[in-house]
Order: sequence, then C-alpha cells, then structure tokens
Amino acid sequence: MVAAADAQNFAEKLGITHGLVVQELGWDEDTDDDLRADVEAVSGSEMVDEDSDEVVDAVLLWWRDGDGDLADELMDIISPLADDGFIWVLTPKTGRPGHVDPSEIAEAAPTSGLTQTSVITLGAWIGSRLVQPKAPSKQR
Repeated sequence: MVAAADAQNFAEKLGITHGLVVQELGWDEDTDDDLRADVEAVSGSEMVDEDSDEVVDAVLLWWRDGDGDLADELMDIISPLADDGFIWVLTPKTGRPGHVDPSEIAEAAPTSGLTQTSVITLGAWIGSRLVQPKAPSKQR
C-alpha cells in the first residue's frame, strides 16, 4: 500500500494537473511504470509521443548516460512546448546503470535556452525541472 501512496505523489511532485498535455520521450524498459501511470491518471489522458504535433504543457524526458547530446535534445523539445510549459529530465539515481552526472544537465540547460528550477527524487529516478525564462515585462 505504501508504494501506491508514493506513486500517487509522483504527478503532484512533477506539477502535473488535470488537462495538461504531457509528452513522453526516451521511454525504455527501465522507465518507472508507476510514475507513468500516475501522470496519465492525473492529467486525464495518455501521454503523447515524439510524433505528436500538439503543443504540450509538460515533457517527461527519460535520459540516460550514452543517450546522446542533451543540449541538442532539449533544443528539439522546446519547439512544441507551451510558453509556460516545463520539461522534466528524468535520470537514473547515482549508482544505477545509465546515471547522468547532474553537471551535464546544469550545462545543457542554459545552452538550450532553459533554466533549471528544481531537482526531486522519484523512486529510482531523479527529476530535474527545466523551464523557458520568462520574457521581461514591457513597461510603458
């Protein structure tokens, strides 16, 4: 029962709410199915994949060491992202296969025009939240 309670907190921790369009990238057999199911249950619909042409509110990017250039991937992800959307880069925890050094995310975010705002633990994964900087307000 504790695992189910923890899973119910995943979407909340990620800031997923009902009605958000969530895109999932980098799925593989090692992804956390409880996290995925919770995101879909809370958002109220299935996550869209890389072939979607919808504007998305949130992106879950499962990223592992050896997946390529993170900055390039992030630049591709920004295109369909809503202005107030956010990206979660999900990487395996330290000591697990595919672990990504946090400095890689910290370096890739500004290179792709994003800002890292928080880091959270999600079971066997670490989530790094990235957002597009807010445009300065125009004063008259």
